[in-house]
Amino acid sequence: MASRVTVVIATRNRRDELAHTLRRLRALPDRPEIIVVDNGSADGTAEAVRREFPGVRVLALRRNLGAVARNLGVEEARTPYVAFSDDDSWWEPGALDTAAGLFDAHPRLGLIAGRPLVGDERRPDPIAGRMADSPLPPDDRLPGPAVLGFLGCAAIVRRAAYLEVGGYSEVLFFVGEERLLAYDLAAAGWGLSYVSSVVAVHRPSPVRDTPERRRGLEMRNEVLTAWLRRPVPLALARSLRLAGRSVTSPAARSAWPSALVRLPAALRDRRRLPEPVERHARLLESVERHARSLETV
Repeated sequence: MASRVTVVIATRNRRDELAHTLRRLRALPDRPEIIVVDNGSADGTAEAVRREFPGVRVLALRRNLGAVARNLGVEEARTPYVAFSDDDSWWEPGALDTAAGLFDAHPRLGLIAGRPLVGDERRPDPIAGRMADSPLPPDDRLPGPAVLGFLGCAAIVRRAAYLEVGGYSEVLFFVGEERLLAYDLAAAGWGLSYVSSVVAVHRPSPVRDTPERRRGLEMRNEVLTAWLRRPVPLALARSLRLAGRSVTSPAARSAWPSALVRLPAALRDRRRLPEPVERHARLLESVERHARSLETV
């Protein structure tokens, strides 16, 4: 039987890692369709995939669209469910079929946050423990703990739900973009659930941004996400905090002007979260702050 799940991969200049991932995905008994969206690579990625993996569909973009490239892959998918892989991650055998069955059984389910394992040693990613212990109220309409966030390379969506909310935002471009999508799905009435039996493996590529640059993008997008969906006092407080940190932090120093450039676009797309979703967002942030305070003791 043909799979009811399509795997969408957005990639840029990681031809070798992508080839390894595609071999893993092609070997799955789930037999998913695969769509690669090439974000303007300069290393011959699109040509190599077409040559070495003729069953894989390739969308070759002229420029780097960041996370929005995944939206194009979802639009092209012909299945009711779409799993995301990075070019350095893949799904364990049976994970996609398990996810499809859960979506069938839970009509309100919009996103499954899978259990990510890291490296050849398959170490549990700490995010899995946090999702398993989610403080959000239990929801018997979901197959696991309710969550309001996920790891992009270990997520499977109901295609209709994803397209309904518009997918990933152009404003954020890349890094930390998952939180806004989680907010939008929840605001539209879709459930997000962590499911430990849906497993993805992530073998981080050595070709990646420096930690400082990545941290700067995280800071920028935290502020922009606040302006996009959260109350004005909260968004203003986070903006002022970032501005203050830019005096001493190189990461914040790069994040602050970048946030200002993108702020008009964020304000044009601003929509306040419904009050129940805002309460859940604040609850999660409170728990995260408490956990960080314990780490510093």
